[in-house]
Amino acid sequence: MRSRLIGSGNMLLLGCATSALALACATPAMAQDSQDSHDEPEAQGSESNEIIIVTGLRGSLQRNLDEKRNAAGVVDVISAEDIGKFPDSNVAASLQRLPGVSIQRSGARGEATGITVRGFGGDFNTTLYDGRRISTATGNRQIDFSTVGVDFIGQLSVLKTPDVTLSSDSIGATVNIEFPTPFDSPGFRAAVTASGSIQDRSGDIVPTAGILVSNTWNDTFGVLGSVVYTRRDTDSNRVYVSGWPGGNFAPCQLAGSTAESCAPTAATVDPDVPAANQRTIPGWFPQQYGAEQQRVNDERVDARLALQWQPAYGTMVTLDNNYSRQKIESNNYAFGVWFNQTDLRNVELDENGTAVNFTQAGSPTDFTSALNKQILETNLTGLNIEFEASDNLTFEVDGAYSKSKLNPGDVIGSLNADVGYGGALGTNLQFIVDGDSNEAFPSLANFGPAGVGGDWANTDLIGSHVTVNQTQRNTDELWQLRAEGQWQQDDLTLQFGGQYYEDRFEFANYSTFVNNFWQAYAGYGDPSGRDTGIAPLPDSLYQGLISLDGFIPGFDGALPPSVFLFSPVDYQNYLTGLGNPQTQDIPGYNAGCCGGNFTGTFDQALDGGSIRDITEKTWALFVRASFESEIAGMPFFFNAGMRNENSNITANGNGTVPVLIQTSTADPTLLTVTLSDAQPLTATTDYNYLLPSLDTRLEITPEFQMRFSASRTITRPTLNLLYPQLNVGTGQRVGALSAAGGNPSLRPYLSDNFDLAAEWYYQPNSYLSVNGFLKNVSNFIVGGVTNQTINDVIDPTTGQPAVFAVTQQVNGPDATVKGIELALQHVFGDTGFGFQANATFVETNRPYDENDISQTGFAVTGLANSANFVGFYDKDGFQIRAAFNWRDEYLLQFGQNQNTGSFGAEPTFVDQSFQIDLTSSYDINDNFSVFGEVLNVNNNKQSTHGRFSNQLLDVFDYGRRYTAGVRFRY
Repeated sequence: MRSRLIGSGNMLLLGCATSALALACATPAMAQDSQDSHDEPEAQGSESNEIIIVTGLRGSLQRNLDEKRNAAGVVDVISAEDIGKFPDSNVAASLQRLPGVSIQRSGARGEATGITVRGFGGDFNTTLYDGRRISTATGNRQIDFSTVGVDFIGQLSVLKTPDVTLSSDSIGATVNIEFPTPFDSPGFRAAVTASGSIQDRSGDIVPTAGILVSNTWNDTFGVLGSVVYTRRDTDSNRVYVSGWPGGNFAPCQLAGSTAESCAPTAATVDPDVPAANQRTIPGWFPQQYGAEQQRVNDERVDARLALQWQPAYGTMVTLDNNYSRQKIESNNYAFGVWFNQTDLRNVELDENGTAVNFTQAGSPTDFTSALNKQILETNLTGLNIEFEASDNLTFEVDGAYSKSKLNPGDVIGSLNADVGYGGALGTNLQFIVDGDSNEAFPSLANFGPAGVGGDWANTDLIGSHVTVNQTQRNTDELWQLRAEGQWQQDDLTLQFGGQYYEDRFEFANYSTFVNNFWQAYAGYGDPSGRDTGIAPLPDSLYQGLISLDGFIPGFDGALPPSVFLFSPVDYQNYLTGLGNPQTQDIPGYNAGCCGGNFTGTFDQALDGGSIRDITEKTWALFVRASFESEIAGMPFFFNAGMRNENSNITANGNGTVPVLIQTSTADPTLLTVTLSDAQPLTATTDYNYLLPSLDTRLEITPEFQMRFSASRTITRPTLNLLYPQLNVGTGQRVGALSAAGGNPSLRPYLSDNFDLAAEWYYQPNSYLSVNGFLKNVSNFIVGGVTNQTINDVIDPTTGQPAVFAVTQQVNGPDATVKGIELALQHVFGDTGFGFQANATFVETNRPYDENDISQTGFAVTGLANSANFVGFYDKDGFQIRAAFNWRDEYLLQFGQNQNTGSFGAEPTFVDQSFQIDLTSSYDINDNFSVFGEVLNVNNNKQSTHGRFSNQLLDVFDYGRRYTAGVRFRY
């Protein structure tokens, strides 16, 4: 943690230049010059030792440059421009301006939610609050940056080489978010911000407002409090394919086949089966296809309280609490069609084996509506004590407790309504791939009931189908304690200490799959020739239609005309209002679905196999020595450290196995799996790693310096992978049986890292740097998919033991990642104009091999070249900034939304993206300023694809966002 020691009479403000309250560091004699500070390119010294503190964007950039230049290791910094004025509206959006850093976005919201550093994303990066870890109930170790309020952050630091006194368990980088405290700027300070924003499709202006107040008394006691409310509404359009499973086609399925009959069989050598019917031709097909509009409301409250007490010179006690609560509510309206590989005919395969044109007879059509909610609540309380024992020796003790909850209380995570037609109204649907995923989505032809396109949305033909409710409820509790001593004498500094972490993660899933209530009114009803299902449904349930014409501007492809606008709450209330089928006869009720337990309400049941209770305890000891010297008259800085980490994991869960699989009487594509009673399982494991680090810096000239760093770091497996059981879903599809298993014995990724950098600080607020890096990573965790039987349960559609696609994580291959970062920052004298530009080029010896159809394929994820350019003008209180961000295509992960193929875990690639953002502000006077922002000026879309570029998985059109507001500071 940065020093906060305040001496009586002589103020020691070591953190002042990087604080959100930096303006207050000016002495009273300087205050009269603050109005002109925008005209100064840097802080200047005079013979009288007068100092001018530069505020605004250029002041922030100069402070960032100074920290980068003087850091022991490879560090990039973003500091607040002024109190209550961070450069961007989102933490991740700010970080992407740095060399080697790129972002991941939520497609539905367009928000930056995560970062990738030097090709390593998500859990490879550790995020700290004032040097402390933060709990996250999502089950991952990474945090969602859209849950971090940015308005009153003081500084972001990205440590690309480890600081052993903080952490060595991030192969990508350690991100330290520093919040302000009262003694960062003694005296009374206040900041207020208020704004409204609108997304071009949602049409609603929504507010953001925040206030920060800080005061100190007699250099002894200080209080700081802040609270921020943020609202974002986004209407996004999405076209999706849930997965492209790999499997084998029979020759009789292909276009031009003259086979008299076609009943594809898995047999490859069977004299009793015609060769044309034997599945011998590898290929990929879309599992489910559809389009939806998502109307997302994102509400967040961030609050902070910090108390500081300095009972005597050299002692500082800080007690602080950070609280955040994010509620994301999404109303989704969609259609979807399901495909089975063995039912496809007239199949055209391209040169890669992708099914680019086919038909499927009897295809049903579903219209869905869902109300999705996710509430993530996190609270972090910490106590820090700094004590100066002597002029040379200081101590620091820091303890914290953090708790995070996902969907606390009686929240239903997803409440769903599914209606449609099939059976007698099924159609000979045609599916056509129109181009690559970054320019086109697939087209459908011959859609509608029995192929009548004009009846696509005929409510007289539509009946009830499945009703899925499900909720994930997680809790993550994190205890941590850190103690450090520091000895400093002349040019030598010695740091030593230890840390303890205890992280407990509890996981449980509730759904209507568990009790099979999801099928209570499945079947579509009489118009589809089914005995089950309610049809027609009351016209009052339908609130209108959403047109799919021009749904994704700039993309080719043809969609059906519309989707329904209707409420899943009203729909479920209607079905519940039909009564209790156990006490009365309800025509359309699926009597064989629910074991006589369904009484009319779609209650969720706890999935016993989903229960996980995982505890990870880590003890760490560290020591670091730093000294300054000279080599041939050139200043030389040397920093060497060692960290030892020992971890113990205890994983508890409940294990179940399938004992019976039954076909659904309401829908021939559905299967119901009955599971055994849950049995408790426990597994333990432990490991120990010694993690050294070395940082050196040589000032060849006052403007030019070289760096070399070497280190060993780890990244631990995510807690949600460490459960001991195998999970089999109770609701499954014909030909798509799947299961997933945890692995509590997973070991961390282990990386040996090397950096070599040259930095040229050729004029004030300007520099050029070149940084090469190399990472040798072992113990990669890979998700293997194997086809296997479980408990010899019989698949009723084949009469043979059921074959499940089982996903499980294992430690496996090694890989090398290397690259180069280029960065240039230049300010054109006193003109106010300047720019930042950077580019990162990365490569690996383990790229993805699209032709490998084994079940154990492997590649390094997240690697992509990227580039950023920020041009700005900042003078006389007026500021305007344009940011251009580009990232090339990259492999996001192994696995798709539905991954049931025969060729292992299918990949998800993110297409290249380019986005332009524009911000501006004007200082009306010393206290008031107005600002505006336009995000995604060029209306960039986010798209993903599978193994090949024409296998579209998702395309999101999240539109532009406009913001205008006012700030007050005192």
